[in-house]
Amino acid sequence: MLSPEFGHFTLALACCLAGAQCLIPLMGAKLRNIRLMALASPLAWGQFIALATAFACLITAAVTDDFSVQNILQNSAIDKPLLYKITGVWGNHEGSILLWALILALFGTIISTFSQHLPTSLRSKVIAIMGGSATGFELFCLITSNPFVRSWPAPLDGQGMNPLLQDPGLAFHPPILYMGYVGFAVPFAFAVAALLEGRVDAAWGRWVRPWTVLAWALLTCGIALGSWWSYYVLGWGGYWFWDPVENASLLPWLTGTALLHSALVVEKREALKVWTILLAIGTFSLSLSGTFLVRSGILNSVHAFASDPTRGVFILLLLAVISGGALLLFAWRAPTLTQTGIFGFFSREGSIVLNNILLCTMAAVVLTGTLYPPFIQLLNGQTLSVGKPFFDSALIPIALLLFFVMAIGPVLAFKKGNFKQIWSTLRFPALGSILVTFAAFIYLRQILPALATGASLWIILSAIADYIKRLSLFKTTLINSFHRMTGLPRSFYATYIAHIGVAITVLGIVGMAASQQKIVEIPINTTIHLAGYDWTLTDIQDRQGPNFVATEATIQISKNGKPITWMFPARRYFERQKQVVTDVSIHTNLLSDLYVVLGDSKNSDKPQPLFVLRLHYNPLAPWIWIGGFIMAIGGFITLTDRRFRVGAPALRKKQLPKA
Repeated sequence: MLSPEFGHFTLALACCLAGAQCLIPLMGAKLRNIRLMALASPLAWGQFIALATAFACLITAAVTDDFSVQNILQNSAIDKPLLYKITGVWGNHEGSILLWALILALFGTIISTFSQHLPTSLRSKVIAIMGGSATGFELFCLITSNPFVRSWPAPLDGQGMNPLLQDPGLAFHPPILYMGYVGFAVPFAFAVAALLEGRVDAAWGRWVRPWTVLAWALLTCGIALGSWWSYYVLGWGGYWFWDPVENASLLPWLTGTALLHSALVVEKREALKVWTILLAIGTFSLSLSGTFLVRSGILNSVHAFASDPTRGVFILLLLAVISGGALLLFAWRAPTLTQTGIFGFFSREGSIVLNNILLCTMAAVVLTGTLYPPFIQLLNGQTLSVGKPFFDSALIPIALLLFFVMAIGPVLAFKKGNFKQIWSTLRFPALGSILVTFAAFIYLRQILPALATGASLWIILSAIADYIKRLSLFKTTLINSFHRMTGLPRSFYATYIAHIGVAITVLGIVGMAASQQKIVEIPINTTIHLAGYDWTLTDIQDRQGPNFVATEATIQISKNGKPITWMFPARRYFERQKQVVTDVSIHTNLLSDLYVVLGDSKNSDKPQPLFVLRLHYNPLAPWIWIGGFIMAIGGFITLTDRRFRVGAPALRKKQLPKA
């Protein structure tokens, strides 16, 4: 039953339902017809079920080795392990677009299910806009990227999958990253719906914040997983290459971070309304732009799926319709959104404004560094490369200022802060951070890593100092402090957990600045000394894998004569693709990583062949990803805050449209 033809049919059916999901509720809202607006939810569910069926058909074709399907033929093979036959469905362009559309439909059903408290008109418009976005992606899937195209005559075996993608990371990284990208479609839909309604108030801010936080937390997880994946799969020992596609994921993360803070000001003070709407539109547009850049062939990247200009033109048109249409609506309706909240510069809102300026400046720098090389190549054919030196020199000073504001902002009061009160809370963290900065400079002999170390400690100590103050710790009884602790809202904890996650990630990056590495050519039973460890190559063996042959080294690690661990780096040769892939070996104690890559062998015809080894000692490397996941945990805790669970019931009746 789950045949490719049935999958093609359900994909086309989902596209029709998405179109109806867009048009009918909007018509109902225009005519104030409750029955038409009520169709939004069943249409969203219908679209999701149809797409889920199409996705199941594609997985069935992959698992059953149906090489009459061109997508399966080009990306799978009989000897590919079952796990990678399933995960490989979204490891190529066509399958990943279908997954993108499925996640978009999933968010539509979640909104329709968990937004019963919203005013009917606003709810129907939000679901309709989600349907309109889904229609564009499903048309893209049907017209230029159909995963169900048949190939005839069907060969007996497929061409296999890119060996780099045959890794468990493929099971988690792309779906979570896409959920982050697509999640920003919800704030976008809320923003466009608010423009159509001509109304943005505190209730709107409260409704849009959890969706923004959810998308941000998922995108944070996706980026952290991708960074970790490249660290252990690509075998170059780094965590961020400033690859254009990596940058494409960083852009919506930066503006999304600005958005979740500015939405707080809308909720609390009904200020920054126009700016928040623009950020919501801009963040989803950057998510779409990343898709365009990855799939158009404009950027050269290890992540690029395809270099098909036809697909690029379609996505560019889609981007023009979705983002261009939203911006035109913004230009028309934004002047009608009146600002009501007034606040001083030295206040929580003022710090969030500064935070937004710095985050958007960083996004502008990343966007410029990413698009400048292809723009110059298009202009005069000159090939340029913008890499780490540019991004480090342009972004680090801005980031340091952002960290300074990040620590002060949560301590400030809304509307107007008190300088004496802030100094009383933060004077000891400031002193501790200055001392640590000097100590770090003496140890590292580099000014920027030393400043980053001090800034990280500034964030952590400020959070601790504010927490102690709110509990009145050491000023009242322990029982009173405990009652104060349990009375603090979860969003308070979430904010500081996320900020501390940022500090931990920064400390991990600083630690990598002090990493040590050595490339050696050695025979078996030779010991190399690096970073206080003895690395001894004891053996080299060949072993057969499910669809590859591996050459595996055995390395004993010891320190001060005591064995610590064994490491097994390997090189895998995939006969079908004629490709060699390195299999990195990593030993971690959460404070540092020992990292080994096996290279080529030399003089293999002689009695004592030489083997190339790349050895790394990466202090604090695990903190980069631990910090990322702590940030995401902070976001997920925010979602459990009572304010988001109870909604804004006072406005519910007032906003119901007339029948």
